[in-house]
Amino acid sequence: MAILEIKKFNDPVLREKCKKVRKVDKKIKKLVVNIAQTMKKNQGVGLAAPQVGVLKRAIIVQTDLRGLRILGLINPKILKKSKETEVGEEGCLSFPNIFLKIKRAKEIEIEGLNINGEKIKMKA
Repeated sequence: MAILEIKKFNDPVLREKCKKVRKVDKKIKKLVVNIAQTMKKNQGVGLAAPQVGVLKRAIIVQTDLRGLRILGLINPKILKKSKETEVGEEGCLSFPNIFLKIKRAKEIEIEGLNINGEKIKMKA
């Protein structure tokens, strides 16, 4: 697989609208694996396809604190979010070496497709 170039904050691709993935095929699976490897190589906890220059709706998220589990989600959609919020320090691989306190919903419910094209729904 390949380590991809991460686009930085001033790259116009980051302002473009992504296209829905119509079919989870070998090309999309390879993209998701490459995004995951790129994220891990750069010590990130999340990375989206546009951050590597691909205008597709696909993301990778680390789901544990030790970085042993990651989730690839295709066509992700937030279904619900709690009114209760929390503030945490976050960074972004497209904004290197910048960490800010960000307010987020404490809980969300999401859905999308996994790397096998199966619909999944989960709370985080």
